[in-house]
Amino acid sequence: MSLTAHQLIGLLVDPGSFVSWDDPVTTEPRDPEYRASLTRARERTGIDEAVVTGIGRIGGGQAALIASEFGFLGGSIGVATAERITRAVEQATAARLPLIALPVSGGTRMQEGSAAFLCMLRITAAVQAHRAAGLPYLTYLRNPTMGGVFASWGTLGHLVLAEPDARLGFLGPRVYEELRGVQLPPDVQRADTLAERGLVDAVVAPEELREVLRRSLAVLTRRALPSPSAVPPTPVPPTPADRPDAWEAVLRTRHPDRPGTRELLRRTTEELVLLDSPGGRDGALVRALAVLDGQPAVVVGQQRRAGAQERPFTAADLRSVRRTARFAEQLGLPLVTVVDTAGAELSVQAELDGVAVEIAHCLTTLLSLRTPVLAVLLGQGSGGGALALLPADRVLAAGNAWLAPLPPEGASAIVHRDGSHAPELARAQGIGAHDLAAVGLVDTVIPELPDAADEPAAFCARLGHAVSTTLATLAATPTSDRLAARTARHRRLGDLVL
Repeated sequence: MSLTAHQLIGLLVDPGSFVSWDDPVTTEPRDPEYRASLTRARERTGIDEAVVTGIGRIGGGQAALIASEFGFLGGSIGVATAERITRAVEQATAARLPLIALPVSGGTRMQEGSAAFLCMLRITAAVQAHRAAGLPYLTYLRNPTMGGVFASWGTLGHLVLAEPDARLGFLGPRVYEELRGVQLPPDVQRADTLAERGLVDAVVAPEELREVLRRSLAVLTRRALPSPSAVPPTPVPPTPADRPDAWEAVLRTRHPDRPGTRELLRRTTEELVLLDSPGGRDGALVRALAVLDGQPAVVVGQQRRAGAQERPFTAADLRSVRRTARFAEQLGLPLVTVVDTAGAELSVQAELDGVAVEIAHCLTTLLSLRTPVLAVLLGQGSGGGALALLPADRVLAAGNAWLAPLPPEGASAIVHRDGSHAPELARAQGIGAHDLAAVGLVDTVIPELPDAADEPAAFCARLGHAVSTTLATLAATPTSDRLAARTARHRRLGDLVL
């Protein structure tokens, strides 16, 4: 049984903290049948329109809420409904509050036709102004969320969450069959299906939603205060004898027990919200909201393997990186990218999906981002899949990490027409973290003693500290100075190599 608007609000907010913003609806339609339908809906639900708005506390922090009521004419949006939603969005913007929308709706109210349909523009304009003000907008799509609601304010959240097995889409199955003459496949408009394609950020059960929202808001509403003690990490440069052999480093980054992005985040963050990614929770992309030593950040990272299986980076992953980077910028949060990949997907489908074009768009997005960007070269850094996440203000690298246009075996196949010369090419190409630091491609190398797989907790702690202190330094740098330094940095990349 679906929760009513008031039941869901009660599940989310601190007890007794919700205060309604709703003024009574005073206008009535001229059509007697429609007027009678409204009367029955009001008697059945105890509310006067298909949406409830107001302010409440979630874990002590204030937020504005907009909750649809499906029992009121299917949660449909009429002119009065749209006006109530729009006023709530505007009020949240004026008060500089985060906004949580909880839609459940069949879409536009058919009794009001085009007037109601065009009101989606009114709501969307208010939401866009809220987002442009740098304020968090989160949506939780309930079962069902359809039509104009799904195609406008329902899916415009910085985070788009969804109820398990919720039907989400543009046309309902009955309308689709009537207009197209065929049935809609049953799994097309399901929350899990959309999450696997990166169209929904996370599928969350209603009883888990409060905690997900609390943790998300703890990151999204937090502002980094540069710590006077935050000093960028400057490990003592290793002697040549201490530097790992390049080929040995490559093999170490392939060790199945080496910490990946997910383990790094779980070991180093004080607040963490892991989001779904294309391919599901075991996909090649990790997306998260995190707080590290008091520093809030949005994280996009590569997870090179799920179990024993290597995960290539796909065009859908790259589109998710760009979307995540843009919302980090809108909210004024730094972006941390974590590079650990054997490369982008190599397949006919990848070519048709435009993986190379998506790499190019990732590069331009990250290079132009106004918010601080910190890249972490965690392990394998192979090809365009690695390059796409490397534009940054600073680059940290693990001691055994490496970066190359191709894996050494692939480079050997080009140069020597076989893969047997991979070790010597790895050494000759200068792909290791310390070689990259020597020519200015990496700013700081975080040591491994001798291998992160042998000391996962200690290694993650060192790297996590390096990330948080570097973020504090970037936060303390005026934006104009940081952007000018970024431009200069990328202009001279590679100058010292030859």
